Amino acid sequence: MTEADSQTLRTTDEDGDRHDHVRRFPDIISQVKDSYAELRPAERRVADVVLDDVKYAVGASNAALAQRAGVSEPTVTRFCRAIGCDGVRDFKLKLAQSLVVGALYLSTKPQPANSDSGMPFWNAVFGEARRALQEAERQIDPGQLQKAAELIAKARQVTVFGLGGSSSALAQETQYRLFRYGITISAQCDPYLMRMTASTLKPGDLVIAISATGRTREVIEAVELAKHYRANAICVTAPDTELTRVCDVRLTMAVPEYPDTLKPTASRYAFLAAIDLLAVATAYRIDGPARETVRRIKYNAQIHRTGKEMEPLGD
Repeated sequence: MTEADSQTLRTTDEDGDRHDHVRRFPDIISQVKDSYAELRPAERRVADVVLDDVKYAVGASNAALAQRAGVSEPTVTRFCRAIGCDGVRDFKLKLAQSLVVGALYLSTKPQPANSDSGMPFWNAVFGEARRALQEAERQIDPGQLQKAAELIAKARQVTVFGLGGSSSALAQETQYRLFRYGITISAQCDPYLMRMTASTLKPGDLVIAISATGRTREVIEAVELAKHYRANAICVTAPDTELTRVCDVRLTMAVPEYPDTLKPTASRYAFLAAIDLLAVATAYRIDGPARETVRRIKYNAQIHRTGKEMEPLGD
């Protein structure tokens, strides 16, 4: 469920405390598709009109929908009730809400093919990756990067918070980059574990929070909790967000996305570049001990791969 799939109502109780109540909307477009086989033939014609042009269906009157589908107005009402709505008005409200998130994903217009590869996504994937890296290089503040490396190098322990598909993977990647330099580090991608881990932190500990939007409530609250227990916090996120306001050091990037819903987000490349910069800056800050830890890892990895100890170099 995304932010666009719900509405938040804020109320104040008699003690003056504010409470947020989230009203959730079902994905009515999916309900139409899933119920299609069970609809009567006339109701299916209404469903065809809706799915063919959702934006039109949101703004059209009951009579206009009936006319385009070639059915009576009562059939439109029956269709709405058949898919679980109270009536036409309830259906239109839920359809408009689904359209907020689903409009881009409903388009089937093909992209122009690349002349060399014959694939419509070829230029988009490589071009957006290059642009994302360029934006990261342009926007990441070297001063903030050095501060972040210093915090990591002197931290008693580091925990990384990331929630959702990309941010969870990036949190794990941060752990993999930093542990090899002797950093005591863990990654948490579950909101409850984030809060529990934040509750254990102490002065000298560090949180690295990763969020593409900077608005992920669970991550922000976990960082606030860690700060309450006097841990430091670094964020890798979009600029000027609520997450940046609760962190001590900010590595921020705004990467525009190509409007192709089937292509993975290019901002991942920018975030990976930021993580690599963070890891290398930390390694240079630690220097000797980091090199020794990497040597140990490489030595034992080689033994594992070959099944024998490395032979000394000959004269």
